[in-house]
Amino acid sequence: MLGLMQEHPLLVSSILRHAARHHRGAKIVSADAEGVVSRSTWPDVEQGAAKLAQALIRRGVKPGERIATLGWNSREHLELYYAVSGMGAVLHTVNPRLFPDQIVHILEDAGDTHLFVDPAVLPALMAVAGRLPKSLRAVVLMRPAPLPDLPVEVLEQGALCAAESGDYGWPELDERSASSLCYTSGTTGMPKGVLYSHRSTVLHAMASIQPDVFALSALDVAMPVVPMFHVNAWGIPYAAPMAGASLVLPGPKLDPASLFRLFEEEGVTFSAGVPTIWTLLLQWLGADPSRKFAKPPRLVVGGTALPVSVTGGFLGEYGVNILHAWGMTEISPLGSVNSRKAENADWDAARFLDYSRKQGRPQFGVDFRVLDGSGKPIAQDEVAFGELEVRGHWVAAGYFNHESDPAVTEDGWFRTGDVVTLDALGEIEIVDRAKDVIKSGGEWISSITLENLAMGHPDVALAAAIPVHHPKWDERPLLLVVRRDGTDPTPESILAVLEGKVAKWWMPDRVEFVETLPLTATGKLWKAELKRQWKDFSLPG
Repeated sequence: MLGLMQEHPLLVSSILRHAARHHRGAKIVSADAEGVVSRSTWPDVEQGAAKLAQALIRRGVKPGERIATLGWNSREHLELYYAVSGMGAVLHTVNPRLFPDQIVHILEDAGDTHLFVDPAVLPALMAVAGRLPKSLRAVVLMRPAPLPDLPVEVLEQGALCAAESGDYGWPELDERSASSLCYTSGTTGMPKGVLYSHRSTVLHAMASIQPDVFALSALDVAMPVVPMFHVNAWGIPYAAPMAGASLVLPGPKLDPASLFRLFEEEGVTFSAGVPTIWTLLLQWLGADPSRKFAKPPRLVVGGTALPVSVTGGFLGEYGVNILHAWGMTEISPLGSVNSRKAENADWDAARFLDYSRKQGRPQFGVDFRVLDGSGKPIAQDEVAFGELEVRGHWVAAGYFNHESDPAVTEDGWFRTGDVVTLDALGEIEIVDRAKDVIKSGGEWISSITLENLAMGHPDVALAAAIPVHHPKWDERPLLLVVRRDGTDPTPESILAVLEGKVAKWWMPDRVEFVETLPLTATGKLWKAELKRQWKDFSLPG
């Protein structure tokens, strides 16, 4: 017997329609490249998205057609999110920080027909101007600016929509149809596309607003510092309107002073970003004792592990709680969060602070398993390592234009490539990427653990642990350190921070000071490049 309940497709357009009808008082704040803000509302955004959808239809854009964007977090980009997906086409966000060859590959692989560009990232477009794919019919500037000379038609978004009425009814689509396309960061080869559906996007947003995840409500002011070209800003452009929250879009100015101004002037209560953003903000706050939050916001961190020293600094000095989350492009991206539950609800702040380094547990909608090298589940002892595999309602079943890929097992689990431990509470801690584990004498050493401990040294700005050749042990850890400005730490002082916190055989054999460390397009340490740079370095036997 079937239930007697109504059934309506889960569509991205329904999120915006809900916010525009029932949360008309929420504010949308958008900052441009100079930091100048404009203000609007969810009804304004729906009207703008509707006009844009009409304009795209007038240009002959069909359902399933890929529409690319190169842009920061702005109202114009937000309207594209809903216009493109809402009309049945596929929003394809492109990371302007990628190398030109990667951008060319992504545009060609996706077969984009239109490319919307924020004038702030025009240099990224002009670097590939002579190699645009044949499928591309037009480039559209998101905001007024001099039109560049390109081998395709060039338009401006406002002018494109000027003749449209905005009287547009969002079509009822199959909820399984594609809504957006994001490409991986391509750290181990050319990026691959992950094709999200309307259903997966709506379910992901429903999960993310839950109390143990982002805890968003209609009273929140959310500011995604994570860019809208990075896994759809972790789904916040969908989660905020679903909850009826206000939304602050910071544009390209992500320096600590600019972000702090928006936190204070706009009353931001919730924000999300990668460790680099929060580490720099903490350092900036600490440089002037007068810099304090009027009302401490809730922060979420993901991308890589955040050192406990940073989490503790925010909590102890500013009363700011940071939620550690984990995810990846292939899972939309949220997979786990480390919020309290019954088993650790009574832990004091110091005990939970140490525990907060972990990536936590899956939220409803995602399932985990951790297998060792022989394919058996690992022990929940915080010692045994294994590769994390996931499945769920918003987990990729494969890659765009790659019908079969070894990342998905025969029984439907996605291999994340993350090496984790499990504790008695079922919480994961990522100890490395499978490709970055240091294999010394047949045993594994976690590069992430070494890096996070080194970051606890007050004179360390950034640290990276990589394997280098050793004649006896095959690989041993080399610790690369960027000093904080005005400091002069010694290798011995840095190794002293690690003493007693890792096994002796984990201790790096050498500490080398460097001016900078390479980062990927998403702000993570670029281990592949570091290994290339140091491939000829060998330790004595």
